[in-house]
Amino acid sequence: MILIKFTVALVTATHILEAAADNIGQWGPTVQFPLVPVAAAVVSQTGKLVVWSAEDDLDFQANLLGRTQTASYDLVTKKVSVLTVSNTNHDMFCPGISKDFNGRLVVTGGDTAPRTSIYDPNSSSWIYAHNMTIPRGYQSSTILSNGQIFTIGGSYNGPLGGKNGEIYNPIHDTWSQLSGCPVAPMLTADKAGVYRADNHGWLFGWKQGSVFQAGPSRAMNWYGTSGTGRTTPAGTRGFDSDAMCGIAVMYDAVAGKILTAGGSTSYNSGVSATRNANIITINAPFMNVSTEPINLMWEARSFANAVVLPDGKVFITGGQSNPMPFTDNDSIMDPELWDPTTTRFVKMARLPTPRTYHSVAVLMPDATVFNGGGGLCPSGGRCANNHPDGQFFKPPYLFESDGKTPAQRPTISSVSSKNPRVSETITVTVTGIANTCKAAPTFSLIRIGSATHSVDTDQRRVPLTPKLGLIGAYILSLPADPGVLMPGYWYLFAIACGVPSEAQTILVKP
Repeated sequence: MILIKFTVALVTATHILEAAADNIGQWGPTVQFPLVPVAAAVVSQTGKLVVWSAEDDLDFQANLLGRTQTASYDLVTKKVSVLTVSNTNHDMFCPGISKDFNGRLVVTGGDTAPRTSIYDPNSSSWIYAHNMTIPRGYQSSTILSNGQIFTIGGSYNGPLGGKNGEIYNPIHDTWSQLSGCPVAPMLTADKAGVYRADNHGWLFGWKQGSVFQAGPSRAMNWYGTSGTGRTTPAGTRGFDSDAMCGIAVMYDAVAGKILTAGGSTSYNSGVSATRNANIITINAPFMNVSTEPINLMWEARSFANAVVLPDGKVFITGGQSNPMPFTDNDSIMDPELWDPTTTRFVKMARLPTPRTYHSVAVLMPDATVFNGGGGLCPSGGRCANNHPDGQFFKPPYLFESDGKTPAQRPTISSVSSKNPRVSETITVTVTGIANTCKAAPTFSLIRIGSATHSVDTDQRRVPLTPKLGLIGAYILSLPADPGVLMPGYWYLFAIACGVPSEAQTILVKP
């Protein structure tokens, strides 16, 4: 056993490298797309993967035609289908993305900076929605506990600066500005100025219609969305610096736990990424939050993606040590798996393909992770490093300790209600548990995600503590606060001795 110590900003972080780890997961075969998947989401009702690029498949330009190239992948048939979306007059490159309570994908701004488009899973079609009041690109958005959607930032497109908060009511299809939610408190000190300083906010919808902004600025803030809005400082993220294009994942919503890691002080501009990692704990809205610096990542990375897994571990993949859009230079090829119990990072199976700027990652219903994309240059400068493809990663929990033999997976054979309300109980029957597993299964809910530019504000994990029912049956009590268990579509997983089932999809209602 080798002991290595690193010291950053008065915090000592310890890595323990364990010899000859056999189970580091496996990458599946490459899936080819006709486009670079710069954005991705899992369709809640079908489990299909929807991806899109920009106005064109392999490059982007300045909002000339108001169209978006999209594709979908069917996990069952393994087929890719393509669609050019032009009816909404919206180039959805560099947008904000949020899923509403009905599983609809609400996509805002980007290259067509004022636009809003909605993917309706029930009709498998894109529909027009009303424009935002402020044109935006590179903004972030998040669903709220009352079903509305909050967005802020986004000076990449539209006029520079002044990208204050506004809110969308999906029932009335209306946008309203929130004068009490200024963007100024969350700006970074980016070398490129406000053009980059308000990009890609780390937003988490929370209790009482509030929003917690964890980054990428070192300064953290609370935003209230009732009336004309309010803003309250939440403290600074420990000893961390600004962390543009880092990752932030709510891995335990019941405990208010968020993992943040990586990023850089400027979007690119010749700066290096960091290896910093922190645990943020939130509870009551509008109060200071606690930040705990933890073990450093093995690799400094910006432009990475992070996905929370059924067991609460977080898979971090791709990125660059020196962020530079449209290149594969300084690519980080070794993903890492973070364990919330030990707070350590462990290297996983090496990436088959660099996944840097314009890459995505999302959790699939079979508990694998899709990781794809990278590249997509401005028009006229087609990338030598375009990656119109992706792979599915099988985490270590899908294998025996040798890392090769598939683990026996439990099966959720029945769920008493697939449309429960917040605070209700459901009864789940589990079969197929391995004979060698003597412990009772555990359970978790993971909100079905969407991703672009290292941001996925939809995903979060809710661990559930079961009570024993009849033979093979377990009673699960759902959290009572819709700010914790945000209504919408969730994966329900059973985990037996560390091995997850395939998900059952449930719709949590308000």
